[in-house]
Amino acid sequence: MCSSSQLLGIFIATVLTVLSGTAYAEQEQDIDNTRVLTIGTGSLTGVYYPLGGAVCRLVNRERERHGIRCLADSTEGSVSNLNAIRAGEMDMAVVQSDWQYHAYHGSSQFEAQGPDQDLRAVFSLHSEPFTVVARADSGITLFDDLKDKRINVGNPGSGQRATLEVVLEAMGWTLNEFAQVLELSAAEQAQALCDNTVDAIIFTVGHPNRSILEATTACDSVLVPVTGPAIDELVQSRTYYTHATIPGGLYRGNVEEIPTFGVKATLVTSTRIPEETVYQVVKAVFDNFDEFRSLHPALADLDKQIMIQEGNSAPLHPSTGRYFLETGIIDAPAPE
Repeated sequence: MCSSSQLLGIFIATVLTVLSGTAYAEQEQDIDNTRVLTIGTGSLTGVYYPLGGAVCRLVNRERERHGIRCLADSTEGSVSNLNAIRAGEMDMAVVQSDWQYHAYHGSSQFEAQGPDQDLRAVFSLHSEPFTVVARADSGITLFDDLKDKRINVGNPGSGQRATLEVVLEAMGWTLNEFAQVLELSAAEQAQALCDNTVDAIIFTVGHPNRSILEATTACDSVLVPVTGPAIDELVQSRTYYTHATIPGGLYRGNVEEIPTFGVKATLVTSTRIPEETVYQVVKAVFDNFDEFRSLHPALADLDKQIMIQEGNSAPLHPSTGRYFLETGIIDAPAPE
């Protein structure tokens, strides 16, 4: 049981937000009056797409009771998802915690749009290390070795691409440091690496990952450490980054753990989505928590407390506080 007064304050505030009568826009409905809930994810080969599918599987199981039909859509990734949430084109999305922060505060790639004050965190998920995979014959053993090499930076709109740009800025680099820059999607990058089209691919992702498994199985390739003063400064100065490791033994030819840094995957929504709809998603996941963790290897080590304590850069949605208070996962406040 969590007794932190700070956490209690956050949750009580979010529950009071519900009681204040915030207006919500009507949600799209099927012809049979079933509400359609869309969750933006990522590429078909990444973790976000099966993760969104896992959430929808649990929600749809109780469709007759709550009248919600959940659909997980493959998308370009975090930045694209957050723009879609802001525009009302999606109800929920899986995004990196760093881009959740920037969208809510109107910084970095969201500076032109300004803060999205309607953005709300639902809960955080697995850790996502910043991952560099290089051909074994490329001579790349450290991040600095990427200079003058051919790399894939990821498609525009992806968190993969955006986080790399942050790293390059921290190191004082530009894309001109590389011999060639490709903008391949996550589904294309493993083949490009093994076809010798690129020397390295760069991916912010949970592990194990299908794309990286493909790359390390189909050709000789290695995971590259991402460390140094610039990375230490990033982690120290930005609360949404943490030092991370990629466990050894997950991929062929990579027996040692790899030090790097990373973010959290998070589920987000908007204040425009009905509170009861979001509540049913939270309830579906946490009422079936052991099953949820078994639906993908990246989810196996999830902890309920960490999911509400870490990685949520926007305010927590009232539904999360409501569920955790109702189920006793956090203590009720002591009377004054």
